[in-house]
Amino acid sequence: MKQIFPTLLITVSVLLLFNSCAPAKNIQYFNTPEDQVLKNVAAAFEATIQSGDLLFINVSAINAEATIPFNLYETPVFQNYVGNTKPISYLVDDDGYINFPVLGPLHVAGLTTKQLVQKLETDLIEYINNPTINIRFANFRVSVLGEVARPGSFKVTNERISIIEAIALAGDLTIYGQRTHVLLIRVENGEKVFIPIDLTKKDLFNSPYYNLKQNDIIYIAPNKTRVNAAAVGPNTSVIISSASLLITLLALILK
Repeated sequence: MKQIFPTLLITVSVLLLFNSCAPAKNIQYFNTPEDQVLKNVAAAFEATIQSGDLLFINVSAINAEATIPFNLYETPVFQNYVGNTKPISYLVDDDGYINFPVLGPLHVAGLTTKQLVQKLETDLIEYINNPTINIRFANFRVSVLGEVARPGSFKVTNERISIIEAIALAGDLTIYGQRTHVLLIRVENGEKVFIPIDLTKKDLFNSPYYNLKQNDIIYIAPNKTRVNAAAVGPNTSVIISSASLLITLLALILK
């Protein structure tokens, strides 16, 4: 029995060591042979306007009075209110329209902000000489959930963000996050689309999903280690204490 006990301890220790090790390729990002060069450059990305978006639209010109009907602001609650008022945002309805002053309903879904600027410049020529249009999203945000340091929803001010940048905002994946199967949830044509993404491959940089769209959701699933730990749950400390006690008793008996 005294000879079996040391052998048993060594065997258990070795099994635990191998069980706790994971291949580096499953943890490191962008694993590709060193001599491989990405030859395809992803096309320039511009976010397109979708139903549910909120748009800030400002019209300016040399003749400031001519632009007044096209710039709407929130009405102050008090009549004698003095201070800055906020411009209203235009909600893109389910059919892809906004209701713009004077011009009426405008179909904007599917356009980039640059394309909408060009459209408004053309439509406003008969009302304003040389109008200048500025448009930005009021609600461009992405969400990162699951095994990251700081899960949450993040507002994007420059209307352009990659999946890597979004994960960085969330504090990066924890050691328990699956890097080979990250889930991107996106709404396209009114339907939710679920897209698996492998962060360990350099091909990600040429993926059409490398750049995110407004309201995209990234979900980082837990790996087996996290799942197994959750399955043990509150009994973990009891199991460890029992195992320690058993080993101690065996050691005393075999002395």
